[in-house]
Amino acid sequence: MAELAQELQEKKTDKELYSYQKGAIDKIFEKFDTAPDDYHLLYQLPTGGGKTVIFSEMVRQYLKHHNKKVLVMTHRVELCRQTSEMLTSFGVINKVVNSTANLDDQNDYVCFVAMVETLNNRLNDDMLDISDIGLVIIDEAHYNSFTKLFKFFEKSFILGVTATPLSSNKELPMKDNYNELITGESIENLIENEFLARAEVFQYDMGLTSLEVGSNGDYTVKSSEDLYSSPAMLDKLLQAYLKHSKDKKTLIFNNGINTSVHVYHTFRAAGLPVMHLDNTATKKQRKQILKWFKETPNAILTSVSILTTGFDEPTIDTIILNRATKSLTLYYQMIGRGSRILNNKTKFSVIDLGNNYYRFGPWGADLDWQTIFSSPKFYMERLVGDEEIEANFKHEMPEELRAEFSKSEDVYFDIKATYTDAVAMGESSKVVLERSIAHHAKICTENSEDVYDALALAKLLEGDIDQRIETYAKCISRSTYNFLSWLKDDYQKKLNSYLRQNFDDIFEEIHGYPPED
Repeated sequence: MAELAQELQEKKTDKELYSYQKGAIDKIFEKFDTAPDDYHLLYQLPTGGGKTVIFSEMVRQYLKHHNKKVLVMTHRVELCRQTSEMLTSFGVINKVVNSTANLDDQNDYVCFVAMVETLNNRLNDDMLDISDIGLVIIDEAHYNSFTKLFKFFEKSFILGVTATPLSSNKELPMKDNYNELITGESIENLIENEFLARAEVFQYDMGLTSLEVGSNGDYTVKSSEDLYSSPAMLDKLLQAYLKHSKDKKTLIFNNGINTSVHVYHTFRAAGLPVMHLDNTATKKQRKQILKWFKETPNAILTSVSILTTGFDEPTIDTIILNRATKSLTLYYQMIGRGSRILNNKTKFSVIDLGNNYYRFGPWGADLDWQTIFSSPKFYMERLVGDEEIEANFKHEMPEELRAEFSKSEDVYFDIKATYTDAVAMGESSKVVLERSIAHHAKICTENSEDVYDALALAKLLEGDIDQRIETYAKCISRSTYNFLSWLKDDYQKKLNSYLRQNFDDIFEEIHGYPPED
């Protein structure tokens, strides 16, 4: 092993590290030199910041100065291979410990790379000698599958690296497994210094109260597929793509294979270049699809979480979140896939169809990772719920309908504010709907020549009426199906009656003269 260490010391690497990466390595080694041998340190750096580059250089330097071995753990096969290749490019001779690896020659290596499940099997079978492992590096450390292996490395220094130091399991906080967190450069700093591209977000207001939360704390695949596979949602996705991302390379994230397949067929039927990828694809199929995606300028790839880690494609122009998530980590991972810079690329688009922006704030916001690490439950409890998010939506008419009311300066009516004011004045809640009807009658009249035109426009307002009634029902805490159905019918009848009785007066008030007979 001494001969190998000497060889590493003399071998040069063509990798040039950025100043912030060198600074991170200095900080970590300082902690390594002063902390106990069994210290557990967590290092945070945004996706695209070069975590693999940093820990590869760390391994190279560690092996030059220490007569012990290094183990790097990943949670996926692809990451295992990529990590091994990166270490090799740094001059680190390493062995990948996979299910087919022959470990008879393990004494010839000073660095091992292993996937967590395979390593667990090899350790439990006593197939791998770990008595001389001084440094253990854990990539994507927020995944909890690694913690079961900590018992094997009670005398080793453990370095976990992650973009988001928030555990994937709220019951197993990272602070219980790591002594300290060191934070790296912020996303904003990396953008300002042209290491990452800036996200331009197009946010859609989505009704998500039908989604159910599973035992893992995130929305279930079934409830997500029920919602996102519906014709209305598929059409909304397609229209959002056509408006903001047509002819741009686009990566779509879904929660469920069936949804992704529906997305594929929807886009294909529209004559668009699209492929679907999920974890059931063979290695050959995956390779072919990703090659096509890389080489096709306007390619659209619809996927199911499989590309959230270990996938770097700088040519991506748009990320579409065709799903909702309660996972801050997943939110950052998905958007991060579009943040790689390339040539003149300084920004990329994000189309959010899951209220994720409202839930977590902007990607790259100045999050206090130290507080999130030390008090994860406090952070999670403060996340805004779906009902609260949707209560603050400002309903907007669809563009086609808005065109029918082009002569009206403002077609929005704030039911919630009107209700709050009415209650404050001691008025009956019924006045809210009366004032809403008067407003609808006004915009119908503004865009009509006679009462018959106004009544025809009133028929087009069904969706707008539904939205106002549903908001009103929440205000008064009455939302049974029968009550809502009756209220909507009653509203439409009263609007028609109001127009017939008051059209001439409203018209004259607006124009200063009566309508022609």
